[in-house]
Amino acid sequence: MSGGGAPAGPGPALSARGARIAAGVPGLLDGGFALYVADPFDRERNPEGIVNLGTSENRLCFDLIEERLTRPDMDCLEPDLFQYPDTQGVRRNLQLTSLTLILCFSFREEIAKFLTDYARATKELRPEHITVMNGCCAVFATLSTVLCDPGDGYLIPAPHYGGINSKMWLYGGLQPVHVPLSSEGIRVRVLVLINPNNPLGDIYPAQLLKECLEFAHRHELHVIMDEIYMLSVYDDTTFTSVLSLDSLPDPERTHFMWGFSKDFGMSGIRVGVLYTRNHEVQKAVNQLAVFHSCPGPVQHVLTQFLKDRDWLDNVFFPTNKKRLKEAQNLLVDRLADIGIPVLKSSGGLYVWADFRKFLKSQTFEAELELWQKLLDKKLLISPGKAFYCYEPGWFRLVFSDSVDKIYLCIERLQQMLHTDDAKPVVNNASSTADSSCSPEEDSSGTPSNTPRDDASQIKNILVF
Repeated sequence: MSGGGAPAGPGPALSARGARIAAGVPGLLDGGFALYVADPFDRERNPEGIVNLGTSENRLCFDLIEERLTRPDMDCLEPDLFQYPDTQGVRRNLQLTSLTLILCFSFREEIAKFLTDYARATKELRPEHITVMNGCCAVFATLSTVLCDPGDGYLIPAPHYGGINSKMWLYGGLQPVHVPLSSEGIRVRVLVLINPNNPLGDIYPAQLLKECLEFAHRHELHVIMDEIYMLSVYDDTTFTSVLSLDSLPDPERTHFMWGFSKDFGMSGIRVGVLYTRNHEVQKAVNQLAVFHSCPGPVQHVLTQFLKDRDWLDNVFFPTNKKRLKEAQNLLVDRLADIGIPVLKSSGGLYVWADFRKFLKSQTFEAELELWQKLLDKKLLISPGKAFYCYEPGWFRLVFSDSVDKIYLCIERLQQMLHTDDAKPVVNNASSTADSSCSPEEDSSGTPSNTPRDDASQIKNILVF
C-alpha cells in the first residue's frame, strides 16, 4: 500500500487452484438439472414445467418412508445430537427419556451390521473401518485427494456416471482414463467400478468382478467400488458385492462405498459410507471428513431405519423391488410403442435407450441438438455424451417416478420425435460400435446387453 492509503492495483482474486476450480464448466447433467430446478413440472402449479426423467432419484416409496418417520423411535431431541459429531459417525450413549430406555447409539455399528447382512459379507464388517460423510460425492472427492496427486488418472469403464469426473477433478485434480480408450502420459493410480452400472443398468458377474480386481492388484492400483445401487436390483439376476467375495487380491487397496440416496430413496439426506481396511487411507480421509460430516439428528433417524429389520425385510425392500420392476416395465413398454428400444437391465433406476435413428447425423452434435429439442418440449432426459459414451444417440431415462410422469414423458417424446423435423432417419451408425452401446436381441426378441469384458479391455490401458 502506498502512502495515503491509495488502493492497490487490481490483482488476481483467486489462487491458481481457485482459478482452476472457478473455470470449471458445469457438466451436461448439472446444466440440465439447473434448467429443471428453474421450471419444475407440477400438475397443479406448473403443468407446463419440465418433466424430469434425467435425475436418478427413487420417488416410488416415500409413502413407506413417511409412515416409518412418524413412529416414536424417530423422535429424538437429545442435546448430544446437536453437538459436534464424531466425523466417522456418531457413537455415544443417549438417555431417551420419552421412550424410557437406554439406547446405545452408534450409526457406524448399525451400518456395519446392515452391510454385513445385505451385502452378504463373508465376515462381519468392523465399525472402525467405516467413515460416514455427507454423500457419496464427498467420498469420491476425499478419496481422489488422498489416493492420487494432481494430474494422475483413474481408470473407469465407459459409459459411466459423468458426475464422478467433476468430483474427482475439483478436489484431486484427477483425469479420467476411459476403457476401452487408452491415454498416454497419464499416471493411472485408481480403478473405479460402478456396480450395478450407471447408466447401463447391468451387473458385474462375480467372475468378471474378480478379474478386474486381479488386474488392479497386478498393477498396484487402488479400486474404488461404488455400489450405490446395491439393493436396487429388480429382477432375479444375482448381485455380487465386493464385500461378499471370499478373499480380495489386495484388500488394502480395495475401498467400498454405498449410501442412502438410491436404495432408500433419500437423495436429499446426503449420507455416504466409505468402508476401507487401509488404516492410512482412512486416517487421511478422516482429516477431510470434518468438512463433510453428517448432522447428528440425521444419523439418529437413519439408525432407526437400519435397525428395523422387520420393516426392511417385510415392507420396504420387497415393495421397493416390486415398484421398481413395474415402473421399469411400464417405461420400456411405452418406449417400445413409439419405436425406441432399450438395453436389457437388471439394476439401478434407469434404462439406456437407443435414439440413434432420430439423429440427423451420427454425431454428438446431433445428439445434443436432439437433447435441446427435448428440453424445449419441457422434457429432461440425459444424453449419452454426459456419460462419455463413445457412440452418439444413446440416452438415459429414469423410471423410478410416478405413473403419470412416465406417461407424460412418453407423450412429450412422441410429440417431438414424430414431428416432420424429427422423423426417424436412416441409421448409418458404425457397425463396429462397441456392444455396450449397441442393443442385441435375445431369443425373445428383447434388446439385451452382454456384460462387457472390461477386464480384457482394461489390459490395453497404459499403466505407469
